[in-house]
Amino acid sequence: MEHEYDAGAFDVAVVGAGHAGIEAGLASARLGCSTLVFTINLDAVGNCPCNPSIGGTAKGHLVREIDALGGEMGRTTDECFLQSRMLNLGKGPAVHSLRCQIDRRKYSEIMKHKLELQENLFVKQAEIVDLRHAADGVRWELVTRMGAVYTVKAVVLATGTFLGGRIYVGEVSYESGPDGMFPAAFLSKPLQKLGLRLRRFKTGTPARVLRSSIDFTGLEVQKGDDPVVPFSYDTLVPGKNRAVCHVSWTNDQTKAIILKNIGRSPLYSGHIKGIGPRYCPSIEDKIMRFQDKPRHQLFIEPCGLNTEEMYLQGMSSSLPEEVQLQFYHTIKGLEHVQIMRCAYAIEYDCVDPLQMDATLEFREQPGLYGAGQFNGSSGYEEAAAQGIVAGINAALKVQDREPMILDRASSYIGTLVDDLVTKGVTDPYRMMTSRSEYRLVLRQDNADERLTPIGRKIGLIGDERWARFQQKEQQKVDELKRAQKTIFAPSEELNQLLVSHETSPVTTGVRLAELLKRPQLNYQVLAPVDKDRPDYPAAVFENTEIELKYEGYIKRQKADIAEMRRLEGRNLPRSMDYTTVNGLRSEAQEKLNKIQPMNIGQASRISGVSPADVSVLLIWLSKEHS
Repeated sequence: MEHEYDAGAFDVAVVGAGHAGIEAGLASARLGCSTLVFTINLDAVGNCPCNPSIGGTAKGHLVREIDALGGEMGRTTDECFLQSRMLNLGKGPAVHSLRCQIDRRKYSEIMKHKLELQENLFVKQAEIVDLRHAADGVRWELVTRMGAVYTVKAVVLATGTFLGGRIYVGEVSYESGPDGMFPAAFLSKPLQKLGLRLRRFKTGTPARVLRSSIDFTGLEVQKGDDPVVPFSYDTLVPGKNRAVCHVSWTNDQTKAIILKNIGRSPLYSGHIKGIGPRYCPSIEDKIMRFQDKPRHQLFIEPCGLNTEEMYLQGMSSSLPEEVQLQFYHTIKGLEHVQIMRCAYAIEYDCVDPLQMDATLEFREQPGLYGAGQFNGSSGYEEAAAQGIVAGINAALKVQDREPMILDRASSYIGTLVDDLVTKGVTDPYRMMTSRSEYRLVLRQDNADERLTPIGRKIGLIGDERWARFQQKEQQKVDELKRAQKTIFAPSEELNQLLVSHETSPVTTGVRLAELLKRPQLNYQVLAPVDKDRPDYPAAVFENTEIELKYEGYIKRQKADIAEMRRLEGRNLPRSMDYTTVNGLRSEAQEKLNKIQPMNIGQASRISGVSPADVSVLLIWLSKEHS
């Protein structure tokens, strides 16, 4: 730039104040680093441009894990939710996932205020147009569009969908960030100059419509759960549901209009080059992919308590505005709907995450980290999970402390990061329970047990929270002992209860633990006969019951984890030339040289590295250290 000035120095800079940037900035500041968070628009801190909800299948696990580490997403969700539901209750506990409708403006307002109040953190409205090495070759310089130059020791890039953002609605296309905000128009070139490999991805959002123009008569009502289960372990008194959602369906008429106009969709006309999310497709994508399917479900959800905007979940589109009006009007309840904001697709730049280590630091650019959609993922929760990892590790690096690396057996966060940096992505990555080999151990109910000790060790878990956690863990230990020791004598009351729940009566004394292992029984069912039960929180009984019911499966999965960690303990040299390892196939050599895995375990998960290649690496490693 022609005019630049020295704007000061900080420990850590975070570029972006979406869900990734918020967690990165708060983690860094709370660990004692002077932290600067940049955002293109201060009114868009924590914005939810895609949908007004937090959580969902597997995503709810991520929110619980972020909270267990000491992050903020769960707490803020509990402060502004409109409706809370536990998904997948008809399935096993491994896939139970919390999802909350939120007041999106209140969520943004609360998150912005938390950043403003956070000690060691300064939030600044500015567009970063250049990122370069400082003169000392160690620190980084960030240059704003106004010419301010900030010098920092570490940088977290959390640009979301703003980086090179371009909106598409039918034949109309223009540079923009989400929700009509300015894009980050200049930063891509400096990143490419640093050697970062960028690619174009795409995502989209449905129209927002006027509540009074919807006919809710005859629509299926979807209520929240009672009692409400909070996301955060800090939320001791959960709030109440304050809204309902509604369900409707597309039909043959909807399908006909979309097919007639499919050539006007930039997805199919060739105007959009970016790759869209496989697991969250637009309605035209659904129609084209599943032409035999007679209808598709959509959810009508409130955007907040103080707005009349409603969100049409499952109906994202990039078709022209007039076509959107036509096909929305074919849907029951939406026959006269008025569009307040039309649906759009947004194309943006993101990075190839194979360039990063499990700390989310770029291997070739020490002190530079990536998080969120910048890393090729999709979703608020995936972004926040990466944000807390990147923020923690940026701060730990500045403080010359050991990095935090979460493995696949510790968390869904660890699985997410490992998938990104080991396997890479060809389309926006979405977390799903099926991505984890250890999902029976990685349940959302035990996220604190798995991650709160790590958060405490790092310095994000305070004394009060730690004391409550320790008390809960002791109660769980005591309850497991009580369940094994408590014996119920056969009685008419007990047997009537057992028969009424379609399980066999008993003729001899039976332990509480054995009764809880029966699929038809749980703590709630057994309450009338379990008269000496202690007054513990519901979460203690939930943990205990799951561990008893699935004891054999959990034991087997923990054995698998032990083997995985054995391989993770076999470290590989960094900057290694794998063409020198005799016996490796050429594809394996190429992939290993590109990714530079940290250990044998990570190498074994690289696409193109076979079990035979892993055996070769183990033999080579043994010889090198013999």
